[in-house]
Amino acid sequence: MVVAVDPLIVITGGFVGIFVVFILLLGAYHPRQGLQIVGRSLRNPAADAEIEAVDIEQMIEAQNELRRRRGAPEISDELAEQLKPHLRDG
Repeated sequence: MVVAVDPLIVITGGFVGIFVVFILLLGAYHPRQGLQIVGRSLRNPAADAEIEAVDIEQMIEAQNELRRRRGAPEISDELAEQLKPHLRDG
């Protein structure tokens, strides 16, 4: 006995099957798995410290720019030294 199957059902089922296989393969792909096995990290502490230093300098410079516009004294080591006793008391 021959069963007639609509070609649209076969084509749609094929696309769904390919999509499911693709999603399963994508879920099985772990690009950082090798590094986790070795125990290494992608982060570099020296690079992180350099980025942090540059970020802090940029933030202080931006604050100084705002202070200059307002006519307030700039953030500096002298100002930090003046504020230290007040911060310890509070």
